[in-house]
Amino acid sequence: MKKPNILLIYTGGTIGMIKNPDTGALKAFDFGNLLKRIPELRLLDCDIETISFKEPIDSSNMNIKYWCDIADIIKENYSRFDGFVVLHGSDTMSYSASALSFMLENLSKPVIFTGSQLPIGDLRTDAKENLITSIELASFQEKGKPVIKEVGLYFEYKLYRGNRTTKINAEHFEAFESLNFPHLAESGVHLNINSKFLLKPNLEASLKVNKRMDCNVAILKLFPGIAKPILEAVLTSKLIKGLVIETYGSGNATTEIWFIELLKKAIKRGVHVINVTQCSGGSVNMGQYETSSQLKSIGVISGKDLTTEAAITKLMYLIGQNINPLEFRSIYETSLRGEMS
Repeated sequence: MKKPNILLIYTGGTIGMIKNPDTGALKAFDFGNLLKRIPELRLLDCDIETISFKEPIDSSNMNIKYWCDIADIIKENYSRFDGFVVLHGSDTMSYSASALSFMLENLSKPVIFTGSQLPIGDLRTDAKENLITSIELASFQEKGKPVIKEVGLYFEYKLYRGNRTTKINAEHFEAFESLNFPHLAESGVHLNINSKFLLKPNLEASLKVNKRMDCNVAILKLFPGIAKPILEAVLTSKLIKGLVIETYGSGNATTEIWFIELLKKAIKRGVHVINVTQCSGGSVNMGQYETSSQLKSIGVISGKDLTTEAAITKLMYLIGQNINPLEFRSIYETSLRGEMS
């Protein structure tokens, strides 16, 4: 049986940097010399090729254009490779993993996002373990077929479903968490795959790449004392097509008349308003309390247990698909890529 072919896609980020031992300055790593720099990769039972963005970017500059670039690379190389590992800065990795999960429809091969908190050349770096295990997971097969068939995110010994993750720490190696869904695999003495939680896509359907993403959306985090002019400034824009509101607890918000009326007018105008909780874990349950009943009655869409990252990228994706407004709510509240329970 032939070895799996894995394509490593370097977009930028800390993982691809090495430090000059004399000056301490960071510079981009030449992934063409990957096997020389990390000889342990030779122990993996797979063939590895690399491709890099012409100009690697800091993930703070990540946007729809770069998501389309990643999707195009995967599409162009889909038939040649058995798995893909995307090296990405950690700050916006959850957004990118969520976006790619929606863009890559009928995905039947692993696309694993990873990165690091320290550069690959640092003495105590987490980059090597994250990179090696991500490649191992991407190459993991049974009967010649990939075991993982979805967009994942691997960091610090755990593989998560990409669209279930959020970055929780800027300093610890354990930078990500998936608070509303179990991890898909764990790396220790053995590599343990939690098979029952893996997506099981339709293997008969071919890959479809959806690159129409609409960025005329916004996120608004509620806080006690939020003023009417702030919400007006957001919702009265003629360009806005969707708004994710981070509410309190299980989806609760102020019942001030001006607040409800502004949302009601925007929804009537065709703006899609999504309700997600600003809590780290848990789910929106509109109607459980009086403070969320009005939101439900005026047509606010429940984000259930979506992360904010998944909620906003799903909104971009669905608006980009020009879905019938009468069907939008039903489709949004349905799990498309395992992003909600």
